[in-house]
Amino acid sequence: MLGTPSFGLVRTLDCPFDEGVERIRTSLAAHGFGVLTEIDFAGAMKKKLGHDMRPYLILGACHPPSAWESVQAEPAIGLLLPCNVVVTTDDEGHAVLGAINPDAMFSVVSAPGVEAVAADVLARLQGALDDA
Repeated sequence: MLGTPSFGLVRTLDCPFDEGVERIRTSLAAHGFGVLTEIDFAGAMKKKLGHDMRPYLILGACHPPSAWESVQAEPAIGLLLPCNVVVTTDDEGHAVLGAINPDAMFSVVSAPGVEAVAADVLARLQGALDDA
């Protein structure tokens, strides 16, 4: 379970993990995001360490216009990209979605214009979670 971290957005769906993955992919696309990376964290922990855990998928989501604007404002901002979206499950097997809060992520950047980009991405990510 993800809890409610101060640096993230969280929503529990009334569906199983696989359906939650498909719903958030569709919703991210509808809000202008592409998925650049996909990490099966649970699978990696099983393979590398022999640890079992509930499903835990990390999607690296990117809204290209926002990524472009932020890199123009601060070239090193790529260290903070893409925006991670997590899909896991709760104790009842319901899909749990989490996304980084761009305001928290970009709070370490002081370049002009980044705050507006972060606010736009936050609204888009929240919309994607709400619509999933």
